[in-house]
Amino acid sequence: MRLSTVILPIHRWSEGQKVWQRAEDLGFHAAYTYDHLSWRSFREEPWFGAVPTLTAAACATERIRLGTLVTSPNFRHPVTLAKELITLDDVSGGRVTVGIGAGGTGFDATALGQQAWSPKERADRFGEFLPLLDELLREDTTTRDGAHYSAVEARNIPGCVQTPRVPFYVAATGPRGLRLAAEYGQGWVTYGDPKGPAEVPVAQAPAVIARQLAKLTAACEQQGRDVGELEKVLLQGSTAERPLQSVDAFVDWAGTYRELGITELVVHWPVPDSIFANDLDVFERIATEGLRQLN
Repeated sequence: MRLSTVILPIHRWSEGQKVWQRAEDLGFHAAYTYDHLSWRSFREEPWFGAVPTLTAAACATERIRLGTLVTSPNFRHPVTLAKELITLDDVSGGRVTVGIGAGGTGFDATALGQQAWSPKERADRFGEFLPLLDELLREDTTTRDGAHYSAVEARNIPGCVQTPRVPFYVAATGPRGLRLAAEYGQGWVTYGDPKGPAEVPVAQAPAVIARQLAKLTAACEQQGRDVGELEKVLLQGSTAERPLQSVDAFVDWAGTYRELGITELVVHWPVPDSIFANDLDVFERIATEGLRQLN
């Protein structure tokens, strides 16, 4: 099992680079950031772009993997996103993972002046977006005429450092998204129950993940693929569970999900006076000691 973190893009870089470097020093497998234009309670607070932040982090670190968790079609187009990801993969020396999903109904959904898409339209768009992005990242030249996304002789030379392209971690809980994860993903991402933390008691949260893993397994079988090929990533913070309260709480939480088959846990870097407020000293002890106590 691996342990990674999400660092929100809220810091001016004079301070932000220290956080990303500290994440590497603590031994996290990866450091991700949210790819939003603004987000929930942070809407009136500083919030920077994901790809420039990750590019700066790539220059400030040497070993830690970097990525989005997650990017989506809400304000992205596969052609321009592919060019940015190829550049980021080059700058980082091949350390990029692309967490990607269908998007939601937050502020990003209407920031470009469009009406928020229905769940069906989000799924339809994602069903075009992901295959086109896959092709753009693999091929020197791509032409595709889609209902929502097209490319006309789009050039992506020299391509990704990682081959055949940067890995996709696909966030999905519904049947169409799980099929895409099984077909295109090197990993699968869940944050728990999509209904939200108020809907699921803590004791029942692992059962939700177990059911999702069963559906992922079935989707992989339909694609003729071994589910063991995919990383199974759990993003902490969207359920009522509180694994960052203490090292012991983390060990119990991590052990539960390791037994279910989760291979990577992602915890939020503490942000004071927010929903991610946690003791930084405890957080750093979890980073350095937590997984070792599972062995």
